[in-house]
Amino acid sequence: MKATRSRIAEGHPFPLGATWDGLGVNFALFSAHATKVELCLFDEQGQTELERIELPEYTDEIWHGYLPDAHPGQVYGYRVHGPYEPDAGHRFNPNKLLIDPYAKQLVGRLKWSEALFGYTIGHPDADLSFDERDSAAFVPKCKVMDPAFTWAEQAPIRVPWDSTILYETHLRGISMRHPAVPEHLRGTCAGLMNPELLKHIRSLGVSSIELLPVHAFVNDQHLLEKGMNNYWGYNSIGFFAPHPAYLASGKVSEFKEMVAHLHDAGLELILDVVYNHTAEGNERGPTLCMRGIDNASYYRLMPDDRRYYINDSGTGNTLDLSHPCVLQMVTDSLRYWATEMRVDGFRFDLATILGRYADGFDERHSFLVACRQDPVLSKVKLIAEPWDCGPGGYQVGGFPPGWAEWNDKFRDNVRAFWKGDEGQLAELASRLTASGDLYNQRGRRPFASVNFITAHDGFTLRDVVSYDHKHNEANDEDNRDGTDHNISWNHGSEGPTDDPEIRELRLRQMRNLLATLLFSQGTPMLLAGDEFGRTQQGNNNAYCQDNELSWVDWNIDEEGQELIAFTRRLIALRRAYPILRRGRFLVGHYNEELGIKDVTWLTPDGVEMGEEQWHDGEARCMGMLMDGRAQPTGIRRSGADATLLLILNAHHEAVDFLLPEVAEGSAWTNLLDSNQPRQRTTEHLPFDSRYQAAP
Repeated sequence: MKATRSRIAEGHPFPLGATWDGLGVNFALFSAHATKVELCLFDEQGQTELERIELPEYTDEIWHGYLPDAHPGQVYGYRVHGPYEPDAGHRFNPNKLLIDPYAKQLVGRLKWSEALFGYTIGHPDADLSFDERDSAAFVPKCKVMDPAFTWAEQAPIRVPWDSTILYETHLRGISMRHPAVPEHLRGTCAGLMNPELLKHIRSLGVSSIELLPVHAFVNDQHLLEKGMNNYWGYNSIGFFAPHPAYLASGKVSEFKEMVAHLHDAGLELILDVVYNHTAEGNERGPTLCMRGIDNASYYRLMPDDRRYYINDSGTGNTLDLSHPCVLQMVTDSLRYWATEMRVDGFRFDLATILGRYADGFDERHSFLVACRQDPVLSKVKLIAEPWDCGPGGYQVGGFPPGWAEWNDKFRDNVRAFWKGDEGQLAELASRLTASGDLYNQRGRRPFASVNFITAHDGFTLRDVVSYDHKHNEANDEDNRDGTDHNISWNHGSEGPTDDPEIRELRLRQMRNLLATLLFSQGTPMLLAGDEFGRTQQGNNNAYCQDNELSWVDWNIDEEGQELIAFTRRLIALRRAYPILRRGRFLVGHYNEELGIKDVTWLTPDGVEMGEEQWHDGEARCMGMLMDGRAQPTGIRRSGADATLLLILNAHHEAVDFLLPEVAEGSAWTNLLDSNQPRQRTTEHLPFDSRYQAAP
């Protein structure tokens, strides 16, 4: 194809990407090591390459040009010229059509072909060889977008952290089996905005929907060959574009409409984002985007052999956020979703990578500092998954102020306690009080601990109480994938059972786990479907199961309906009693001025626990007395909240618990008992009487 420069002007190096100004389109692409960049224009379907235009200017490592006759809807891609020297970290190959990292919309889908690879597959020197086949027919194309969208005059949701309850779900899986969602809208943004679906979510009392990745991603070749795909979406190739399959209309405005509907329902939207790696894999992966634009700048390469990639993500490559232009791309992406798309926050996959320099994790990493000082990003919710598989990867409690973190210690300890494991009480006290051992420092607040029993990765709540072992045979990996550390218990029978005693015990345990989650200090996260006992049949790694195994089943039986009602009661109580969601840590220190402790830990005899009780490995019952007179803030004044007593009994027998006397009132009011889910009448119990905590 003949290249032309007939009508292109110099344009500007900023902003990056393809920007429509009402007259024409400015194209700008970062590459520090390229020697030439060609803009490739395609027909509306992205099938035929019509023209190649060399970008005429290079300013501050940005290649740019302006097309006065281009307009929204223009389909394009790039071919980038430069050295092909894998040993030096350079993998330029202009035969490979490349996706613009700043593309706001993609058209078409990836079709796996050997032409996608910059080297010749099967060549004796593997990735050191050079492949001259054109990949354009197999790569998604970029589309110039008009960002205009008329938002309603609606104030931002901005739910306070102490009122936040996260509801983690999958954009596709939440609506695929919902009877009220029309079939042609299922699995899309339009499906999630369905009134009946939103009515259910809102009725629970949760505040924020947290979606698994919605950025454009790639389906792995080996999964497609097995008839599966990358269902979870942790394989991004575009950080600005929604995944095309999630847009029923084919328009990006559909995502914005979904956000508007969520906000109208009073729900925040949190996005799970994957900035730690891309879908291009290791040195044997395809050349789709950043590898062909400037491999040595975008990726962290082995310092002693730049042919190979540092693989802290476990997926083949690691983005290099210490590079200023890569850092800019990620923060630009975040600001785009927060401003143009009006997203309310982000959960960062394998977030430790984002804060790692060559010598390890640093809470003063430029990315973490950028988020804290940015006038946009510092105001949205930032949640870290604080671990990865790299050196020093486990950083629970290690992120700086302003960040919340997934707290897997809460998950593991609470599961172990209700499973009946020995020696759990001392740690449980920390987990119930927002893990102050991890987060009560530098002015961090209890919200920093994102508490969860289950998440997309692992067993569902029903499976935690129904399986001793994972059952991932459907993944076709001989059940080797997924963790073996599930801290689960089948209660006497592996999987589904008709035994009424086992079924009732499992239901009681699900209620115990839900109550512990929602009555603990910190930020609770509920996995979609756990409110009615959804199962994945023991699969704890359903990343490739885009089918009824993973999709939420809305055919809810009577047991499920009762569990929904119980979950609603838990959340209503959490909202009704501020002491369950304090903005300050409950620390148990005696306040001489007020003559109280904010929290007191009690034995079943109603006396304060001592060292002997804390170290009693056989003890499985204790009480948590939260005094409403404790100071709710730093202002030195007495609180006016209700005083609450939480009794937890994981023993296999009932325990008579002596109800303590407190300064105000003469009796306790029983608000909820997980052994009596149908209880609706209020029960008053005198001080110093005994209450039977069920086994």
